[in-house]
Amino acid sequence: MSGGVDLARRLSRAATLRRAALWTAGAVPWLLLRAGPGLLAWSAFCAWDWLHLQRRVAHGWAHWIDGAVPEMEDSAALLAQEPATAVARLQRQRLLARIDAALTPRRLRAVNAAHVPRGWAWLAANLVLAGLAWGAALLPHATGKQAAAPGTPGRQTSVSVAHAGLVVKLAPPSYTGVAPSSSAPNDVQVPEQTAVEWCLDDPQAPSEAIELSDGQTLHAAKECARWTATESIFWRWRGTRYTLKVIPDQPPDIAVTQPNAMTKDLPRDAKNAAIAVTVTDDYRVQQATLHLTLARGSGENIRFSDRELPLPASSDPRRRSWSRDWLLTDLGMEPGDELYFFVRAADNAAKPHTVQSPTYTLRLPAPPSAQDEETTALPTLVKPESLRSQRQVIIDTEQLVADMRSKKMRADEVRARSEGIASDQAALRRRYGQFLGEESTLFGKDDDHDEHAGGKVDVLHEFGHAHDQAENATLFDDATKKLLRRALSAMWDAEKALRAITPKTALPPEYKALDAIKELQQSERIYLHKTAFAPPAIKEDKRMSGDMAGSASYKRAQAEAGEIVPANLRDLVQALGGDGPLPALWTRTAHDWVRARILEDEQRLAAQRAIQDVADGQLAARARLAAWLRGGVADAPVLLQARPVVETPFSKALQGGGR
Repeated sequence: MSGGVDLARRLSRAATLRRAALWTAGAVPWLLLRAGPGLLAWSAFCAWDWLHLQRRVAHGWAHWIDGAVPEMEDSAALLAQEPATAVARLQRQRLLARIDAALTPRRLRAVNAAHVPRGWAWLAANLVLAGLAWGAALLPHATGKQAAAPGTPGRQTSVSVAHAGLVVKLAPPSYTGVAPSSSAPNDVQVPEQTAVEWCLDDPQAPSEAIELSDGQTLHAAKECARWTATESIFWRWRGTRYTLKVIPDQPPDIAVTQPNAMTKDLPRDAKNAAIAVTVTDDYRVQQATLHLTLARGSGENIRFSDRELPLPASSDPRRRSWSRDWLLTDLGMEPGDELYFFVRAADNAAKPHTVQSPTYTLRLPAPPSAQDEETTALPTLVKPESLRSQRQVIIDTEQLVADMRSKKMRADEVRARSEGIASDQAALRRRYGQFLGEESTLFGKDDDHDEHAGGKVDVLHEFGHAHDQAENATLFDDATKKLLRRALSAMWDAEKALRAITPKTALPPEYKALDAIKELQQSERIYLHKTAFAPPAIKEDKRMSGDMAGSASYKRAQAEAGEIVPANLRDLVQALGGDGPLPALWTRTAHDWVRARILEDEQRLAAQRAIQDVADGQLAARARLAAWLRGGVADAPVLLQARPVVETPFSKALQGGGR
């Protein structure tokens, strides 16, 4: 047997004996408590500690001996393996010869004492855990004895303490699909219009008061107290508040994913048009329909045809998704037609919520024609034959720019052509400008104002003051006027560039003017939903009778403005600023004001808690209630009149005026 292996075993045995006292002492508390889990946990720790100790001895015994036994000459490592050189073998034989004399049992215990601690910290932690386990075992017995002290059996007392005494029953509306439930008092969330009942477990028990945050007081006795959940409230029973939050029934939500814009222009060669719709509801989508309106024709010869398609139901009653890639022939669309569609949906509530999406438009452009620049949104004009279109102005300008690049042109020729194009642009600008009330000189009148000696002068227009604007005299809507102004502004910029003999700079505003004119063309057809007005039936027996009973006067009474803050509320806020008594019926005033002015659930509940605290006599809650009442004033009155102030010699001296 190797001397190194034997020496390591002796050190390991000595270290185990040193730690055995710790392992034994730690098991004693768990044996006394008869706690199996604790004893098992301590045994697992002892096994881990023994393995850790053996690993430490196996890796460090040579260093321990070299530091504690000088006779080993720092060569204890030679005992762990067979040396490779002759000198090392000779040294190993010398160590084996003196090992028994040098390593006595006393020295082995000293080496272990220096490197293996007793582990009293582990024992202290173990004792603390055992003490906690002992206290936890005694606590239920002490609680049971204390509860049983008044003279009733312990089992009956524990049952009476756990007994709630009040049961809250919730019956949501049948259309929600939520099952009824009953539970002890706690904070709950219920659907809107849920029937809430507070019932006593023992019908023979005395009546219990249920205080609601809106000022009502219900009594639960032999019959349950009932209330319909229309808004979020909190209720108080035996001094404890519980919140009952109402989840409103939301209307269906309609999402149109295709097309992705309110107005979509289809390509001229388009064959298909995609329409995708999704309708969702919190409980059930009862009905969803797609309404299609096809517009065909132009001017006064526009014809509309309507269709209505139901959206199919899906496996999920709360969601209906429908998409289809329509053939334009199935939709009945031809070049130049427009298709308007919207979605109308309703849920399954007792009073169904019906919603309608915005109207989307699909346009299929008509084939190009020579009169594309002419917009039918504007009145038809008898224009001279020499009037150029905006597209022709652009063509002429591009040709001039190309000629200036390709060949050398004389300055007078460039100026003549540029000013000629500018004149065409000016004529076109004046033609469109007259629809905004601007003066036009297209029909026999020139731009230059010829002043003759005996000519007439329009004094009214030259020196008078106009009380209206010429632009407002036109019959166009604001959107059409905006497009016209944009086109005219671009034409002005193009004309200035052409007058300055810079035709290349005139091209961008010319294109901008052309885009505005094209947009005017596309806005010639306007679709509006039909609105029917059904006047009330005329009572024939009252006609020509002169009986004015029940009829409203056509005279408008010139009364004073109503009060923004009622007088009783002002008195209440003023009384809340002190410690004195509050006005009569102040709780009704406060509840009515909070319910009418504070719409957010959490804020309204906080204000109602403040009302209840003030009613309970808490002086600190008065400031909170006054703040909530003042916060409900949306439009605070502005007082401009001066207030009378009595000035005394003392007040003047205090303000520094009496010096």
